[in-house]
This record gives sequence, structure tokens and C-alpha cells, in this order.
Amino acid sequence: MKKEIHIFFTALMFFTRIPCPKWVTHDPTYLQKSSRYFPLVGIVVGGIGALFFYSMQFVFSTEISLLISMASTIYTTAGFHEDGFADVCDGFGGGWTKEKILLIMKDSRLGTYGVIGLTLLLSLKFVALREMSVTKIVIAIISAHALSRFMATTLLFTHHYVQDIEKSKIKPTAQSMTVIQLVIAGIFGIAPLLLFENVWVFLIIIPAYASKFFLGKKFTKWIGGQTGDCAGAVQQLSEVVIYLSLIILWKFI
Repeated sequence: MKKEIHIFFTALMFFTRIPCPKWVTHDPTYLQKSSRYFPLVGIVVGGIGALFFYSMQFVFSTEISLLISMASTIYTTAGFHEDGFADVCDGFGGGWTKEKILLIMKDSRLGTYGVIGLTLLLSLKFVALREMSVTKIVIAIISAHALSRFMATTLLFTHHYVQDIEKSKIKPTAQSMTVIQLVIAGIFGIAPLLLFENVWVFLIIIPAYASKFFLGKKFTKWIGGQTGDCAGAVQQLSEVVIYLSLIILWKFI
């Protein structure tokens, strides 16, 4: 149990700004195994966003509360996944060869495609959540952060890493996953959907995975696999798809 707690804290430290015990380090062995807890990290991050929204809406309007909630999750993760999404927009928008795409994604500067992509992405998140009731917003934020990270985890399982692993900041997590790790991640990724107390809500897993499948096909076609930025893009896109899917679902149930 202590080992698993250590692995979880390793994932939490790697993907967020949340303070962790001093005995937690970036041990490659633990970091490689930490992928099973990515969705659990999503529950934590989503929980922070949900808490900020729920508390702020007693003082501010729904719109302001949502913006504060979104800002809290971005601050918590240091925009880790948003940065990956923007890099993918720039890379695949401006590159026409594998080498060029990977080179652009490594560039720390934000390009036109990245700016446009992030603007549309964050706008869609805000507008989609605004259409929900307060109670549903709270549950939706937690569920989307967890499930979307599971979608990103499936990308690590189905696609091999294509950049130079030795130079990668996610070197340990770029290693192949096991089926057991994927199952554990799936449990944490899907479990928050139970909060909706409606069995039909599990249908949103289909469009969420479809978004991952779409991006996965694109990644395979152009660069032959995935990078850390690709996983970030999957997380961000599937999060938006989850919000939109919930809106559509609630129109029919």
C-alpha cells in the first residue's frame, strides 16, 4: 500500500503544482508506473475546479465562477495539457513532414494555430459548462477531468512514443503500459460517472474515445506514434467532447 501511495504522489507531483511529501521524488521506476493514477490525478484537479466553482457561485455570477474554476485547474496543472494541445495545433497545423511537425512541437513559442486552438478550446469549455445547472457543473467538471485523462492514458497504451526518449521530459511515462495499469486507470477514469446516478451517462465514453481514436489516427499518419504533447491534446479535446456529449445526452433523457 505504501508503494502505491508513493506512485500516486509521484504522478501528482509530476502533473500538478500540489505540494507532495518530501520523500516523493521523480524516481523513474515509480514515474513509469504512475500512469495508472493519471485519472485519479484528474479527480483531484477536477475536484479543485469543482470546489472553486461551487464556492464562488455563492458570491459571483455563474460566468465569473466558471472562469475562476477554469483558472484554478490551469494553475494547478501549470497548463501542462493546454500547452500540449497548443503545441499539437502548431505542429500539425504548420508542419508537413514528421521532422517538421516534431520540431515545431518542441518550440516553446506559441504560434497562430496554437493561439486559435486554445481560444476555441477554452471558449467551448466555458460555454458548454454554462449551459448546465449548478449541480451538474460540479459533477461534470470532476468526471470530465478524470475520464479525459483516462483517454490520454489509452493513447500511451495504443501508440508508441516517437521522439528521442532520452531527451524527453516524460521519459519514464513514455515507456509501454501494461494491461493491468490500463484497467486501474480505467476504474478511476470511469468511476466519477457514478455521481450522475444515471446509467445512460456511461454512453459519453463512446464519443470521448472516438475523439482519442480520431487524434490517434492523425498522429499515426503524420508522425507514426505519439508524444507527450499528443497525450495532452487528447486530454483537452476529450474533455470538451465530454461536456458537449453531456449536453446532448441530457436533451434525450
